[in-house]
Amino acid sequence: MAQKTYYVDSCIWINLFKKEGDSTKGVPYWQLAKDFLEKDNDIIVSTIVIKELSFKIEKKLNYVMKFFKDNESIKIIKTVPKDYDLARKFEDEEEFKISFYDYLHVAISKRLKISLITRDKDLIAFAKKHIEVYKPEELIN
Repeated sequence: MAQKTYYVDSCIWINLFKKEGDSTKGVPYWQLAKDFLEKDNDIIVSTIVIKELSFKIEKKLNYVMKFFKDNESIKIIKTVPKDYDLARKFEDEEEFKISFYDYLHVAISKRLKISLITRDKDLIAFAKKHIEVYKPEELIN
């Protein structure tokens, strides 16, 4: 399989770094995230994802940043004004509201022309209207 580039949402990183999931219900979310991230793909992490992680796993943020920087397949990118403009447009047009950060994730994925990886059901429902979106387990078989 050819190497691809994916934009990975913060919920997947939280699954991984918090070791989330219940092994009695099947493969835990953190293991699915790990298996996906270990495939030979390039991963994009935006400054928005890092900001979200700083709120959700504040105590592990130094470890997370070192993990990102030490991993050659992970590239950290900055958002650009075009991302914010498109996210605001999504926010104004959409009747069902998701977080502005989620609109930004879709806008960044659209600008970069890459698929979004998430397990947020509301984000998936919205993103499918604009980009390709997958859960990690859909790409590890």
